[in-house]
Amino acid sequence: MLNFEDLYKASLEKWGREGQYDQAVEECAELIAVLKHFRRGKVNEDAVVSELADVVLMVGQLVFMFGEEKVEKAVKKKIGKLENLLREES
Repeated sequence: MLNFEDLYKASLEKWGREGQYDQAVEECAELIAVLKHFRRGKVNEDAVVSELADVVLMVGQLVFMFGEEKVEKAVKKKIGKLENLLREES
């Protein structure tokens, strides 16, 4: 089995950056839709988990494409903002 980096490289080679951007958008849209259905009791948790797995894979692809260090730096910044919001609301 390929490791994630090899999988991401192969995906880029096969479908290109634009294709991967489009796929990420599609997977996020599918997750949005299934979450709405889940809240209304139209699908079960397994459907949500399946779509969530697709999004996790595409997020990994995007992190690979944009650079792990850049994303980690942005995440740390966002965590700081969240921590401040949580302190303010206490």
